[in-house]
Parts: sequence; structure tokens; C-alpha cells
Amino acid sequence: MKKLLARLVAAALLALPVLPMSAFAQPAFPTKPVRWIVPYAAGGGSDFLARTIGQTWSTQAGQPVVVDNKPGGNTALGASEVARAAADGYTVLSADNGTLVFNPVLYKSLSYNPTKDLAPVTLMGRFPMILVVGPGIQVKDAKDFIAQAKAKAGGFNYGSAGAGSPHHLAMELLKSEAGIEMVHAPYRGAAPALADVAGGQIPAMMVDLAAGAAFIKGGKVKALAVANATRLPQLPDVPTFAELGYKNVEAAALVGMVVPAGTPPATIAAINKQVVAAINDPAVHQRLVDFGVEPVGDTPAQFAALLKTESDKWQKLIRDLKITLD
Repeated sequence: MKKLLARLVAAALLALPVLPMSAFAQPAFPTKPVRWIVPYAAGGGSDFLARTIGQTWSTQAGQPVVVDNKPGGNTALGASEVARAAADGYTVLSADNGTLVFNPVLYKSLSYNPTKDLAPVTLMGRFPMILVVGPGIQVKDAKDFIAQAKAKAGGFNYGSAGAGSPHHLAMELLKSEAGIEMVHAPYRGAAPALADVAGGQIPAMMVDLAAGAAFIKGGKVKALAVANATRLPQLPDVPTFAELGYKNVEAAALVGMVVPAGTPPATIAAINKQVVAAINDPAVHQRLVDFGVEPVGDTPAQFAALLKTESDKWQKLIRDLKITLD
């Protein structure tokens, strides 16, 4: 009887499907500190985004998330370091549309290839662009600004956070769509450019709400229009460019997370799940909104599709206008 029972048990076990070990257990991630490279100096919008999300991610994951600022080369320094890092998920990068969309056509040679060397994890947030003017120019609204720019020989001067920045290219998009001429004055960051607009040294610029909110709310600069599909809840009285007849004038600094290419899909999925959970944490979400960020948190596939759309749009504009940085 015992022998018969043993044979029946053995036969039942043999009939069970053979499953790989991964079907029973996935290794936990992370099991050690994560290094989060931000290719900008401390204190800016990308840095705030990483530190705010990273703190909650660290708490939820039970491992340190260490933000490492690596500014330089129009974000190329930090991007190259992540591209060369081990593809294990323990080195991640804050990457905006400058890193992933603009740089490949702004530079003849680049120390990294966004599509071959980096893999998308999620879009973390959007920083929509806003056209602002200072006291050095008397305009009633955005339509008046465009009309005056058309009437003035050479148009107005305008500032930006730097050559090749989303702020710079947002204004170039407006120039192209509205048929106006303006002269670009690049600065080293949005803050000094905005200070000169408020001081009357330069008439206008495109700025994101995170950088410009205090100046706008304090009346130091005047917001004329937002380059967004909808009005911003923080500026409900400021129209979109689409409302003014320029439906193609949409521009934002898009800040996402990427990892080295070759990182296992399961690891990317784990990071995505954890980072999106941190973004959706009510306290984090509110901090981002208060700072002027539109929180997102999407899938790797959605982020990749957005980057394709953005590349088609902006790379054509950059090539058509023959903008180069080397």
C-alpha cells in the first residue's frame, strides 16, 4: 500500500508544469542604495523634483536614494556617466527634453546616445512655459506683444535659461508660429534671466512657473500667455496660446527618469512602480503642484512614445532654424 501511494504521489508531481525559478520569487529591488544623478546644480526645478520624490521613494523602498548633482555640458556630463554605469537599476538619471530630445541635433558630436544608451522609466513632471514681460515693455496682452514685435525692426530681445534650453526653444517656436523676429540673449539659468526681465534690462522671456511664480505673483513680471494645452490652475486668468490662435505653441520642460540601456525589464518595472507610487503620494503630489510642477508618473512605454513625438516636433524646428551649439 505504501509503495502504491508513493508511486501515485510521484506521478502527480511529474504531471505538474515545470516553472522557472523566477515564477516563484522575484528578487527584491532595491537591496542597496540607489544613486540618482541630476545633471543640474542643486536648487533648481530638476533638483527639487528628484529630492522630493527621492525622499519618499527611499522611505517606501527602505533603502537610501542619494541625489548626486552633476551639472555640465548642457546635461551631457551626467547623462554620459549614467550611460556608462552598470545596467542594474542602481544608477538613475533625471533627464529632460534637453538631454533626450534637443541635444542630439544641437551638437554635432555627443558623448552619449539617448536612444541607444538610455532606457526610459517614467515622465515625472512637466514644467509648462509662460511668456512673461517686464516693466521695460508696455504691452496689454500677448497679441499686443506679437504686434509690437512685428512692428519693431529686429523685434525685441528676449532672455532664456541658456542656449538649447526648453525656455530658448519655446520662444523660437513662438517666433516661428507667429512670424516674428527677436534676438536671443542666453543666460546661465532661468533666475538671472528673470531678474533682468524684472529689472527692465531685457523685455521678455519664456519661463516655467517653478522659476517664475514669485515674480509673477509679486507683479515684477507680467504673464501674457501659457504654452500649454489648457490654462494653468495657478494662473487661471492667463490665456493659452491656442486661445489666441496659435494652437501649435505648446512647450514645457519635461523631466523624466532614465536608466542605462540593458537594464532588465523587471528592474525597470520595479523602479517605475516605486517612483510612480512616490509621485502619487498625496503629500509629494501637493508639494510638486505648489512648486509649479505638473506631476505625471506614466509607464516606460508611454514615456518612450512621448519622446518620439517630442523628437519629431522639436528636432525639425532646430534643424529648420539651423540652431547649433558647437
